[in-house]
Amino acid sequence: MRDFEYLAAKSVQKACSLLAKHKDEAKVLAGGQSLITLMKERMISPTYVIDIKGISGLDYVKFDRKQGLRIGALTTHRTIETSAVIKREFPVLAEMEKGVHGIQMRNWGTIGGNLCHADPAGDPAPPLIALKAKVKIASSKGERTLALEEFFKGYLETALAADELLTEIQVANLPPHTGVAYMKFTPVEVDHGIVGTAVWITLDSKKSICKEARIVLSAVASVPVRALKAEKVLAGKQVTDNLIEEAAQVASDEVDPETDMNASGEYRRELVKVLVRRVSRQALDRAGLD
Repeated sequence: MRDFEYLAAKSVQKACSLLAKHKDEAKVLAGGQSLITLMKERMISPTYVIDIKGISGLDYVKFDRKQGLRIGALTTHRTIETSAVIKREFPVLAEMEKGVHGIQMRNWGTIGGNLCHADPAGDPAPPLIALKAKVKIASSKGERTLALEEFFKGYLETALAADELLTEIQVANLPPHTGVAYMKFTPVEVDHGIVGTAVWITLDSKKSICKEARIVLSAVASVPVRALKAEKVLAGKQVTDNLIEEAAQVASDEVDPETDMNASGEYRRELVKVLVRRVSRQALDRAGLD
């Protein structure tokens, strides 16, 4: 690891000021698991490391019936996993967090740090994109809000400018008769998924027709992707096992994953078909229970 200057920020304003001053020479330290690894491997060599872990105002989980869910960027994975309100209102997020590495990592790693690392195999992004999450981004010039779906731009690359800081994740309340589920396939339960799949299904008032479907896939491209053609297979129709099979096949045909040390592209496409089928059924069951 090359030498760097350590700077501690105790407020969002201070962090944004330091980012504006040092820009491309600086990196933000939250939990640090991803950043320190990249620095040790010399994939990045920042001149300045800005530590934001001490900003207490970014560590929170808030919920109300009007605004929905708000999660501060420095909220740990373990906090999300064990939050009573998240278990009640957005159980898919608590379930997802159980598979994020080991409990030591979940006790220290942050949701904001995970999203900003932009690993295409990361766990939080697919269910959050399925949930139509947005992120709030701050800079010394002000704030802006962006759909999480648009936040990821490439492998380990986000839409954050050099002087911007992710501060909050926002999730609106779910419509009636909506089910959301997430599953990943990995040989080791808390390891990165070879493929991950999140599915949102909203049924009509009679719980017979799919009003809306969202299918999000991870580890099949440089960013999490939606299987838009597969979503159209489900939308506006009565969801049967045969229709889910069709959607799963379409989703598999939509992606063109690369082969790497973990799996071949062909194997990943087969996993997409299997996971879309399983997760769609789970989401459908949850929508019907609402």
